[in-house]
Amino acid sequence: MGIVAGLDSSSASTRIVVCDADTGAVLRQGYAPHPVEAKSTEADPQVWLLSLGEAAAGGLLEGVQAIGVSAQQHGMIPLDAHGSVVRPALLGNDKRAQVAAADLVDALGGRQAWAEAVGSVPTAPQPVAKLRWLARDEPESAQRTAAVLQPHDWLVWQLLGRPARRTTDRGAASGTGYWSAVTGSYRPDLVELALGHQAALPEVLGPSDAAGTTPEGLLISAGTGETMAAAFGLGVGVGDAVVSLGASGSVMAVHHEGLADSSGLITSFADATGMHLPVVHTLNAVRALRGTADLLGTDLEGLSDLALKSSPGAYGLVLLPYLEGERTPQLPHTAGTLSGLRRESMKPEHLARAAFEGMLCSLADAMDVLRARGVEVRRVFLLGAAAELAAVQAAAPAIFGTQVVVPQPADYAALGAARQAAWALGVAQGTLAPHSPPAWQGAAAQVLEPGEELAVGQAVRQQYGATRDQIHPGAFGGA
Repeated sequence: MGIVAGLDSSSASTRIVVCDADTGAVLRQGYAPHPVEAKSTEADPQVWLLSLGEAAAGGLLEGVQAIGVSAQQHGMIPLDAHGSVVRPALLGNDKRAQVAAADLVDALGGRQAWAEAVGSVPTAPQPVAKLRWLARDEPESAQRTAAVLQPHDWLVWQLLGRPARRTTDRGAASGTGYWSAVTGSYRPDLVELALGHQAALPEVLGPSDAAGTTPEGLLISAGTGETMAAAFGLGVGVGDAVVSLGASGSVMAVHHEGLADSSGLITSFADATGMHLPVVHTLNAVRALRGTADLLGTDLEGLSDLALKSSPGAYGLVLLPYLEGERTPQLPHTAGTLSGLRRESMKPEHLARAAFEGMLCSLADAMDVLRARGVEVRRVFLLGAAAELAAVQAAAPAIFGTQVVVPQPADYAALGAARQAAWALGVAQGTLAPHSPPAWQGAAAQVLEPGEELAVGQAVRQQYGATRDQIHPGAFGGA
């Protein structure tokens, strides 16, 4: 069918993969860092274009027929009536909108009202909260704002030469706080509630739709957010969950319907295939491991080696890893707890084991929030550098109670964008159906089974749960 490309413009860099449209085989790759500070909460969108151009240098895109775009989520780019950027883009890691998000919750009548409206309760990263912050803290910029885009929307618009029509997709739109994955429609009244007036919003395309074609004949697919692109690149489907091990953690799963959750624990995203992608976040994952490693004077690999010298249950030690407070369960002002200290348990290896088990049990709690809402989890994809640690791989299948897949490191968001481009190209050429994405080969991975350790893993979870409920009774409420 041809050659396609996927580009992922993350918070720190642009990565491009050029793939065979039929098989997904990677033919060429490009990379360029963004010329901004890694911890910046704002960015001039032009730097994303500069990085894209650098990553595509040297004829990388020669022969490419279609491009898909993935980009960091929750960025907000306000445009004036002429399409010019009003101020630097507010990025997803900007926490200044926390008060604004709480104001919005109250303004609409509470968490239940938001859950019913758009499937999620406002949080600081979402564009709807950023618009409220803009209206309160930079009223002149807010007044000039006539349209709102996210990073992937803006990049697609630029690639197409800034046409009158601006587009997005279901995945990116579902993270805004003013588009519902359940109803498939915008809530312009929520934009007005946040910004103080209406603003133009991009047209929401379907998964296999094309955003347009460049004057040179290059097809640009709908694009999507980084999370949705990575899931599509991995090839996850119904029954699969993806556990991401960063400093914080997340559990997302493919589901057949959107979930309205008044507790705010579940964020109801749409995915890149027409399905739904409910996500539950934790504030503490690998940061709990790093904190424990620092305490013991070692690194993550050393901590893993220590943990394997202990045994499941860590001789009764239980670490509740709520070092930065916690989002799941909602304990924003709490601290971590180490319980079960006895003379025989006060050894470095047992503390190391408790750190790994605490992190995994906390993520299993997050997974149970999804399961309690009818989300099926038969297989878990484990992502992040920490997924390669032997102690994680030894404990995860039994604690999660299911098969665990550890994919080989790859640019899955860029691959997902390329797969989407192949889909749109196939539909345009008449070789693929709008509801049947290209059947690319799945990610190369290591597969781990709980086996005979399943009962041991469940005992570890019971020990963890008993400690959690004793120290934080009713923490999950009715979740």
